[in-house]
Amino acid sequence: MKIEIELEDYRKEMGIKLKWESGYSIKVERTDNEVLILANKAGLISLANHLLTLSQDGITKGAHIHLDEYNSLEEDSVDIIIEKTL
Repeated sequence: MKIEIELEDYRKEMGIKLKWESGYSIKVERTDNEVLILANKAGLISLANHLLTLSQDGITKGAHIHLDEYNSLEEDSVDIIIEKTL
């Protein structure tokens, strides 16, 4: 199987733009020492897109994506922050 993901080129003046697949569903749960990400196909593709977007060369160390139940995750999800290091 081959899936192609088209990324928008990063432009500092526009910030990081996330692309969501139609019908996505993502829920994040935490137990004592595990994080569980539950997602449908559209949700997994969306997360892959976000990770690849964050990996672009123009995006600097410390840039991050913050996902929570108020803007992208299912109700009662734990917040998740994905930050670029080096």
